[in-house]
Amino acid sequence: MPSRKAIIGTASTLSVLLAWEWASRSGLVSERFLPAPSTVLATLWSMIFGRDLLYHAGISTLRVWGAFTLAALMAVPIGIAMGSFRWVGAALEPIVDFIRYLPVPALVPLSIIWFGVGEGTKIFLLWLGTFFQLVLLVADDVRRVPVEFHETAMTVGAPWWRRLTDVSFPSMLPTLVDNMRITLGWCWTYLIIAEIVAANSGLGFVIWQARRFFQTPEVMAGVVTIGIIGLATDQLVRALHRRWFGYLVR
Repeated sequence: MPSRKAIIGTASTLSVLLAWEWASRSGLVSERFLPAPSTVLATLWSMIFGRDLLYHAGISTLRVWGAFTLAALMAVPIGIAMGSFRWVGAALEPIVDFIRYLPVPALVPLSIIWFGVGEGTKIFLLWLGTFFQLVLLVADDVRRVPVEFHETAMTVGAPWWRRLTDVSFPSMLPTLVDNMRITLGWCWTYLIIAEIVAANSGLGFVIWQARRFFQTPEVMAGVVTIGIIGLATDQLVRALHRRWFGYLVR
């Protein structure tokens, strides 16, 4: 039997889609600006088989995962160091806090100057929108590990590096996975910005090209594709989280 949560979620989604369909079909909103869901679905279907939408989706997915993996590999050890050692946090937090408030679109010209108009710029912009947020979340995860855990480890003579590997990291891991799931979603939100920089592939390129010719159904189809990929990825990570950390009270 489906859970009550799944039933409520499905019902609310269908209600929104039906209201959207009615608003477009009734003329309340012009389909030129907000095409009906059925029109978007038909356009999406034709773009999959006639305009290589799946290829562009694959390119975008590789870019997002490449940038996110790079950001995570850097943010996790740096964040653990910032949360574990006060002097590291004191040295790095002002810099991280400053950069994470900078709007990514404003840094597009600099990224082109630094990396040109190739893949490097796209990966850099996606990384930029993810790394500085994730590193602070990791540092906070480390600081939330109960002091009693460390005191117990110190009592049995565990050195500092064992307290990191055997106490801090296992304790923070459930929250770390959750925060990585959230920041992966943020990485997807910067995709359009990254792929309008001299791109000839990717979902951002598809959406931007459709915008130029005022092809609203194609724009909506590209946006929906990003949403579907993001939702599927999010639900997969949620399922893995429940499987790995099922002992936690949710």
